[in-house]
Amino acid sequence: MNLYETTIKAARAKDKRYELQDGDGLILEIMTSGKKYWRYRYIITRDGRRTRMTIGEYPYVEAALAESGIREGLYLVNEMNITASVFINDNESGLHRDFERWLEKLAPEKPYDQYDHNGFEDSADVHLKRSVMGRETVVAITDGKLDFGTWEQIFYGEFDGMRDKRVLVKIVGE
Repeated sequence: MNLYETTIKAARAKDKRYELQDGDGLILEIMTSGKKYWRYRYIITRDGRRTRMTIGEYPYVEAALAESGIREGLYLVNEMNITASVFINDNESGLHRDFERWLEKLAPEKPYDQYDHNGFEDSADVHLKRSVMGRETVVAITDGKLDFGTWEQIFYGEFDGMRDKRVLVKIVGE
């Protein structure tokens, strides 16, 4: 189901908390009080180590903004795990492959023993990659729309797909 603005606005409180989902991980929780909260559940579907996805296209970004009613403000997207990143760039597959190669040169996964951190987990490279790519991104909101540059989108980069991840969207303004 797509979570379009009409679906979101029509969601009403019930006796129990419930969720509306788009089938791709975007979840709108409707509480018994009528409050609505956005969550994004990302489930690894590739090789279990690295993947990326766009979260800058409707409904992922625009639906949350539309529901908030904010006309002027800031839109924060934050990944909630130390082994992933949220960043803004161009949605061009060659560029994404270039990022992957570049990051692997900066912090190669193997050999594991090259890192002091590795021992219980073999994830030191993942923490370094996340440090380079960033924890969150903020986009200005003007007249109810996100101020993206040409071709810009928000991306989620996963460097260690060993467990489910969450993405927080926080919209602040008036």
